[in-house]
Amino acid sequence: MNALAAPQTLSIESIRRRLVAPTVASQLYLFGQVSSTNAALKRLAASGAAEGTVVLAETQTAGRGRMGQPWFSPPGVNLYASVLFRGSLTLGQAPVFSLIAGLALADAVAEFGVQPVIKWPNDVLIDGRKIGGSLAECAAREGKIEHLILGVGANLNVEPDALRAALGSAADAATSLCAETGRAVDRSAFAAAYLNSLETWTWRFRAKGSAAVLAGWRDRDILTGRRVEIRGHGTSVIGRVAGLDEQGHLIVRGSLGERRVVSTEEICFCD
Repeated sequence: MNALAAPQTLSIESIRRRLVAPTVASQLYLFGQVSSTNAALKRLAASGAAEGTVVLAETQTAGRGRMGQPWFSPPGVNLYASVLFRGSLTLGQAPVFSLIAGLALADAVAEFGVQPVIKWPNDVLIDGRKIGGSLAECAAREGKIEHLILGVGANLNVEPDALRAALGSAADAATSLCAETGRAVDRSAFAAAYLNSLETWTWRFRAKGSAAVLAGWRDRDILTGRRVEIRGHGTSVIGRVAGLDEQGHLIVRGSLGERRVVSTEEICFCD
């Protein structure tokens, strides 16, 4: 480890001192190691944990992102966090609501002096390289969501050499906040910035509806107008992104103008 990425333990006290969020972070749990923060919070949710409960961890042994992809989770250098939501959220609203995780992460990154963008649905990029992302998971009954968990992983102080060793050639598409700014990141301060922003976006969704979230997402969108490849279900399709629909799904136009709604597939840049 060099001076830029010296190990630093998260501090609940330090995080709480910076929080202005009355709902998000109503209860904070910090673990040294978990399989994933989403899995740990899912167990707490099943036991009746309140909305706003947060699980943070120093490392994950089985962290994952969208499409089941593993998430590199070295100890003591990054942010791994999950937040629990309850209330009157329907399955139809969940895709738009889940966008707030990427928006909050982008806001937190911006507070540290760089300008991030978002690649649908929740990959946060700096100069084309991924710094973090999120994973939404929910439990539902009779069309209503009992709880929804937004998990996030962000590369803060992990070194480029560690990324290359773990990810191989895929590390060329990854970065960390430390690498982008040239200085070590206070992980507790970053965690608080993320949770505070998540509180703001939660309020906007509940007070102003999906339109407020979609407008915020479009402000940071990197995909609209770009040619992309849609990968999933054993097929590959090329098209141009036309934006999001009201449910938060990606709209892609094919070469003949045909409209395709993307909800779960992987999106890759073609240009």
